[in-house]
Amino acid sequence: MTLMLPAVPPTARSITGVAQDLLDAIGSPRDADPPVNRGEAEPLPAVRSAVLVVIDGLGAAQLRAHAGHARTLASAMTKRDVAFSVFPSTTASALTSLVTGVAPGRHGLVGYRVLDRERGRLVNQLSGWEQERIDPASWQREPTVFERARALGHPVHAVGLPAYARSGFSAATLRGADFHAAKSGADRVALALGLAEENDGALVYCYLPEADKAGHRDGVASAEWVAALEDIDAALSVPVPRGVGVLVTADHGMVDVPRHRHLIVDESGPMRDGVAHIGGEPRMLHVYLDDPDRLGSARSAWAAGTEGAADVLTRDEAIAGGLFGAEVTADAAARIGDLVIPARGTWALYDGAAEDQKAQDMVGQHGSLTPEELRVPLLRMGAFAR
Repeated sequence: MTLMLPAVPPTARSITGVAQDLLDAIGSPRDADPPVNRGEAEPLPAVRSAVLVVIDGLGAAQLRAHAGHARTLASAMTKRDVAFSVFPSTTASALTSLVTGVAPGRHGLVGYRVLDRERGRLVNQLSGWEQERIDPASWQREPTVFERARALGHPVHAVGLPAYARSGFSAATLRGADFHAAKSGADRVALALGLAEENDGALVYCYLPEADKAGHRDGVASAEWVAALEDIDAALSVPVPRGVGVLVTADHGMVDVPRHRHLIVDESGPMRDGVAHIGGEPRMLHVYLDDPDRLGSARSAWAAGTEGAADVLTRDEAIAGGLFGAEVTADAAARIGDLVIPARGTWALYDGAAEDQKAQDMVGQHGSLTPEELRVPLLRMGAFAR
């Protein structure tokens, strides 16, 4: 089976370029080793302070399809105001790439659930840090844009939900920023803009997960998702303080997966032979084998069992193909499955041995290589507006 990679123009923006662009805009020198795949985008203008707003789960296709419900965001978006996310197109991987400026192959968060080989256990990269006693500083070693900005003398702030204040994922991705909590999206945006106005030279991060949550629960075609988008758009419709640049983007997009596109991996079928763990998520599985010598037979079984629904690659093929970025560290490679299985179209793959019904109840999903998942808005507002 041949993997059909999405066509990415050579001049396309990547979300890995956002961190350095923001540092440039607040007056910090460019690194000697700039982020890969920055594209030929027009540089951001110099500003008094900068706000990065991340709308979790809002793909460019979804924004365009619902432009009438997001007039502020849609009016700021032209054909060129788009960037590509990373693979896997999932929150843990993509948010980390946004704030470090490197692909998952370098920062090491290569999926939603990955294998900690020392313990022989799957680790949820969003919520499993404390339970599995994972040290954020050693698991994710890349410096964040917040650490870099603070080292250069800039005030640095992150605004999110109260529940994220002391999470392991926040410790891995928001290092260097002072965390501020607010419950509503409108309050988070207002707080972020206020911090930017009050602190010259500040870099402020504002996280809005509401669209992603609504999409998982009800789908991006639902009234609930549209309502979440309208609330986000209203929150971003407020005046931006003079001299403050606002860059609005997302970590990934989303597709709705209908029930008839669920492929269940039978716990007693041939696809389970030699499998020790199934990680990742339904749109992008990491399959870990109990014996590497069974790689050939396992690949054949998974290719036959997922024909038309997914692509099946070995770890070496996925790395050589650049799916996880141009560089893959030894730590990151160890966390990648022996088989890497991105879903096609609107399919999703589920482990029949798992007891978690919640994943099968999710309508909107992401993680794979479709344009709907990979292409995200990259909008300039405030002092960044063209």
